[in-house]
Amino acid sequence: MLAAADTALARMKRRHSVREFSPRLVPRAVVERCIAAAATAPSGANQQPWRFVLIGPGPLRRELRDAAEAEERAFYAGRAGTEWLEALGPIGTDPNKPFLETAPWLIAVFAQRHGEDAAGRRIKHYYATESVGIATGMLIAALHEAGLATLTHTPNPMGFLNEALGRPDHEKPYLLLVVGHPTDEATVPAHAKQKLPLSSILSER
Repeated sequence: MLAAADTALARMKRRHSVREFSPRLVPRAVVERCIAAAATAPSGANQQPWRFVLIGPGPLRRELRDAAEAEERAFYAGRAGTEWLEALGPIGTDPNKPFLETAPWLIAVFAQRHGEDAAGRRIKHYYATESVGIATGMLIAALHEAGLATLTHTPNPMGFLNEALGRPDHEKPYLLLVVGHPTDEATVPAHAKQKLPLSSILSER
């Protein structure tokens, strides 16, 4: 068991977000299997409130990039506030998001606020945000295990995703996950590689 845990830790330590994606093709079946793995996540009352929209190359990608970058420009122009922008400084991000067009796949993740039973009656979903967060973490891990790089992109606000992707109002956009292979020149900021030691995040009573 310890050996298996050590192996899992070593593999996860190799996972890093990247922002330079190659257009190199990734088979749809690989990404679908990883989404299926994410859908095995635990959820409040087993209501499984996650919904995924898989977006391949095409004109929609330009539309999504334009909408996301419009929100990002407002964010970096002052909406974020000084403290937030200072926190982002070491990462080196800016309003330009070319990866939204160049990566072979985007996965839009939504959290359903409520669902419907077989009779069409509304059913409130419990712990939807927490459940979708767990599923998203499992999705990122599954994609990493498949040999793919990812980037969690969260333009603020993200309401444009409902309109662009034809999703109903009771689905709240959670994030856009960029999926593919990094370019040969892709780098990871040194700041992003600084992870807190176990002694800083774990306590025992």
